[in-house]
Amino acid sequence: MKIKITLFAAALFVSAVSMAQFTADAEFRPRTEYRNGFGSLIADDAEPGIGISTRGRLNFGYKAAGYTFYMSLQDVMVWGENRQILSKDLNNSFSVFQAWARLKLSEQWSTKIGRQTLVYDDQRIMGGLDWAQQARNHDAILVKYKKEKVSFDLGLAFNQDYDNVSGFQSVGNGYNTTGFFSYKTMQYGHLEKSWNNLTGSLLIMNNGFQEYEVDGVTQDGISNLQTLGTHLKYAKGKFGAAANLYIQTGDRQGEVTVEGAYLAGLELNYKISDKISLGFGTEIISGNDADAGSTGAFFPLYGTNHKFNGFMDYFYVGNHANSIGLFDIHASANFKLGEKSSLLVKVLNFSGEKELPSGEKVLGTELDLVYAKSFNGFAIKAGYSQMFESDGMYELKGLDKTLATGSQNWAWLMLVIKPKFL
Repeated sequence: MKIKITLFAAALFVSAVSMAQFTADAEFRPRTEYRNGFGSLIADDAEPGIGISTRGRLNFGYKAAGYTFYMSLQDVMVWGENRQILSKDLNNSFSVFQAWARLKLSEQWSTKIGRQTLVYDDQRIMGGLDWAQQARNHDAILVKYKKEKVSFDLGLAFNQDYDNVSGFQSVGNGYNTTGFFSYKTMQYGHLEKSWNNLTGSLLIMNNGFQEYEVDGVTQDGISNLQTLGTHLKYAKGKFGAAANLYIQTGDRQGEVTVEGAYLAGLELNYKISDKISLGFGTEIISGNDADAGSTGAFFPLYGTNHKFNGFMDYFYVGNHANSIGLFDIHASANFKLGEKSSLLVKVLNFSGEKELPSGEKVLGTELDLVYAKSFNGFAIKAGYSQMFESDGMYELKGLDKTLATGSQNWAWLMLVIKPKFL
């Protein structure tokens, strides 16, 4: 009897240890949006858009002695996009969002292989874009080093599609996926070091873009764009500061030479009390006034751009590439309304870094409000944004002022539930 009890207890212990190595969780995130000028100015004769989308995720992880495995399955569903009793999802939004393995090479070295999010610093150049329901991922190999207050990542990616395959014979390496700075190759190094109150990082990145003939036939040529710069973060007591400085050089897709492109930003914040924090910041992003064969416009590539330059996404969110750049001055206040609720108030003023053809630079002012409240196991977030556009914004967005609606605004409401199964 004692032997049976001992064996049973041992089996329970082994099972418990095994289960402790396995994790399973999920996310359910429906969001309702009222769009009346979100992303760009809306005309007076256009109807505001109202819609609901839901992000559903299932995440699984397993940790062994020598490796860690992780998989995230995702679907983004727009309510009503499929007719009733449809046998399949028309928008093909179901995907493997992440699927990677981290191999432990030593106490300091490891490698991470597969589909994954690449998130660094304040996400200005490389981020997960979590606000977007589909978010952002990369297929890459990382070599990682970490010891005490120093970390280094070397990332490598080579993207390919198989449209150019006949039987088992490849007839080319042309990469046909285009749009949103989709790259064929990527190499980057990210070095970060922390001191007592200061953290600094250095990013060096090269992106290779497939070139095409005029008729759309893929070519062997690759245009390489280099982005390099630094992020600094300081915090002491109630005061905090962060700075970005990046430059771009090389060639963008279309063999457009990039010359003198830069991004510089500074963020300051001060905690007045346990319930009130204030922030002030500015960012300047270079624009284009160069010849047709070159550009001075910087683009922040794979960052979480919704986090910057206003929540209405008028700049650098699938738009504003190779344009007049941006000069952004903003101030914010974050109020803690209770143990589980907060309110963010932010005001941003926008101008072009370069002039529009009319000579105008002033674009407008945006007001952002975000309320968040946590409950027992779930959270609700809500936001409202208003754009107070200037004459320059009408010119930039190509809409006559007399044809625009009188109020450009956006509102949203989101529920977030993240159950942890194991």
